[in-house]
Amino acid sequence: MHDPLNPYDLVHDEIDQARETGHRVDDLSAELAALDPGDTAALEALYQRVLDAPRGAEWPYDEPEGFDAILASLPTDPPRPAPEGAELEDRVRGGWLGRIAGCNLGKPVENGQHWTSAHLRDYLERAGAWPLRGYIPALDPMPDGFVLRENWVHTTLGRVHGSARDDDIDYAILGLHLLEQHGDRLTPGHVADAWLTLLPYQQTYTAERATYRSLLGGVPAERAAAHRNPYREWIGALIRGDAFGWTNPGRPREAIRLAFQDASLSHTANGVYGELWAAAIVASAFTAATVREAFDRSLRSVPPGSRLYETLTAVRDLRDAGVTWEAALATIQQRWGSYSWVHTVNNAALIAAGLLWGDDDYASTVGLTVQGGWDTDSNGATAGSVVGVVLGAARLPEHFIAPLQDRTRSALFGYDNSAISDLARRTAALAASGALSPRTPEAGERA
Repeated sequence: MHDPLNPYDLVHDEIDQARETGHRVDDLSAELAALDPGDTAALEALYQRVLDAPRGAEWPYDEPEGFDAILASLPTDPPRPAPEGAELEDRVRGGWLGRIAGCNLGKPVENGQHWTSAHLRDYLERAGAWPLRGYIPALDPMPDGFVLRENWVHTTLGRVHGSARDDDIDYAILGLHLLEQHGDRLTPGHVADAWLTLLPYQQTYTAERATYRSLLGGVPAERAAAHRNPYREWIGALIRGDAFGWTNPGRPREAIRLAFQDASLSHTANGVYGELWAAAIVASAFTAATVREAFDRSLRSVPPGSRLYETLTAVRDLRDAGVTWEAALATIQQRWGSYSWVHTVNNAALIAAGLLWGDDDYASTVGLTVQGGWDTDSNGATAGSVVGVVLGAARLPEHFIAPLQDRTRSALFGYDNSAISDLARRTAALAASGALSPRTPEAGERA
């Protein structure tokens, strides 16, 4: 499923992408259903017709491409004084720990087709863990009809001994690496080179895998996002934004400028906006007294005519209307459930709900976010990062943090078994500088 090397998957998923962006492809969808999945020539011909399908005049959104056009659509958002010294270090470390713990919380149930919110609630109630406020228990014997992901032996309650490896953690580490190497001169080409050098192909998924394949085939970095990549608005970029926020405390405009260099390698439109939003809300969290304050400010970094902005503000309005989290979840599922369970728009809605109903409590925030289903580890990681920065490491619950043992696995070359405290120290050093610039790693550090 969702294999960019498979012509049938490519056409099927491109039709979904086209329909979601207002293009008229219903007749092409019917043609696909009648094709032999092994008829590569016919599939390739149909794929080109999908790319050429016109957009309907009724399309109501304004979704700019290119950073200058995106920036022109946004209201101003001047920098604010950030915390310094020990407080800055504590908040950066809170972001790292919050992200990693939230990721591990969601990992054993990361399968939006199997672990729907209703199925997850059924399981958690059987395990005596509803509402979710700690790592997910593994029942023994496992009841019929429930299948945890294979990583459950490293990510469930009592089995977390250091962080498991995950792309939601890999990309945060890679973001730090890129900023240390290139600073504010970061380009999509630098990101592409780092992927090919440090990131194994089989540890990439959907948009990143499609982009990786294109890069290997000689497609330039500035064209790779739109080349045979129907996943260009999925969640892969949103999970990569934190490092740009952590290193620009109180400076969301700088955070999104750098995040765009990363996101635009593999994503377009709402895929890019997702990473900009993630970077902006993390940067905003450093100067916010509450998660809600950071959330409200982050909306200034999302194009106001976009589907993502519409979604985030709709979830905010539900919170302001006083509806319950359960009612909000039902609305989210009804309005945005047609998207893939790893799309940016619907998962951003779940992240927003976790943040807004979590009431500045780490366990409640990540618990509610993961309870929502869909891309549970990615959503738990992003929500955990935001509330982790607002609270700081010292205020995070011990039952989430102690099992991490200050260590995370990683698929990135040279970064496996990294000390979380070292990653946080290096990130805080960049944040404290006020202006990113390349540096030479110290003796004994990973380059």
